[in-house]
Amino acid sequence: MRQATVVGSLEAVGRAEWDALFPDALEGYDYLLAVERAGLPDFRWRYVLVRDEGALVAAAPAFHTRYDLETTLVGPAKRAIAAARRLVPGLLSLRLAGIGSPCATTAGLGIAPAVAEADRPQVLGELLAAFEVDARAAGCGLFALKDAPQPQQALWDAAALPRGYRAMASLPIASLDIGFADINGYLARLTYSARKDMRRKLRVAPELRMEVRTDVDDVVGQLCAFYEATRARADMAFEHLTAAYFTGVPRQMGGRAFWVLYFQGEALVGGNLLVQDETTLLDKYILMDPVRGRALNLYFVSWFTNLGLCLERGLKRYVPGQAAYENKLRLGCRLTRTAIYFRHRNVVLNAIMQAFAPLFAADPTA
Repeated sequence: MRQATVVGSLEAVGRAEWDALFPDALEGYDYLLAVERAGLPDFRWRYVLVRDEGALVAAAPAFHTRYDLETTLVGPAKRAIAAARRLVPGLLSLRLAGIGSPCATTAGLGIAPAVAEADRPQVLGELLAAFEVDARAAGCGLFALKDAPQPQQALWDAAALPRGYRAMASLPIASLDIGFADINGYLARLTYSARKDMRRKLRVAPELRMEVRTDVDDVVGQLCAFYEATRARADMAFEHLTAAYFTGVPRQMGGRAFWVLYFQGEALVGGNLLVQDETTLLDKYILMDPVRGRALNLYFVSWFTNLGLCLERGLKRYVPGQAAYENKLRLGCRLTRTAIYFRHRNVVLNAIMQAFAPLFAADPTA
């Protein structure tokens, strides 16, 4: 007999049984545990579990937080809501329960291979039901499923749409197959204009010194300052990362997460947090001095550094993450679409939010 429950710490679940449901996930048990321990403000962590005769057959990370509706808006609509909030504090600020992690690339749904395809919508429905009961008990009115990747969307549709959720486009995931023998082979795949531009941008690379590290305690204050500058410029900002996140992820994950630090002389000008497994390198965050980083073309230097790491380590795929899609497409990436599913427990507010959902869609490829 299956039973769905919600726990408040990943430590309540065994690492082996959790990771068995996520065999291809770079952001597995240790990554999520590092996030849990990082002390992100205003987040309460939840983990939704479905067991069958004691065996874990489905699981997903989840969270509770406060969500301001302008978080995923840009342009005039964002400014209008922000202005209204200044007049009426708390306006359009909702208690949100989300499946997924604010610090992970996708929704993070794991289902045991032994669960038949025909049974999966029912199992996921049971997981959603437990998630909603827990969310209501915490006073959350808005329920969301964050960044379901396209290969899983038929399953999410089957389980979530009958429960009143609406799907809308979210930020796609960029990835680049390492199907070349060296950097020259990669450059040869680009257009003439992109190839010429990259060679020009990389002329500054000899000015930089790089260090690959798992311990950044001595520079974490500078990395946090770079992060705050990046976050202040961002169109959309949801989670607020901490020093404990930047130091804790590589510490918890051992050799599967590390920083590449960039120095000009003795001055730190940037850092790139990376996660890898046997086949893939995932770029989590590139942080840089807002003035010197741009002058040194650090975004593009780090791109080629990471491709070099893929080649050295025999990796087959580079995932540079979300945002900056124009550059990523120009540099040869393909995109995998993702979707957010949401509903509000208040019928009237749910109808209004679903009617205006297109304003909140974040898919730049639409």
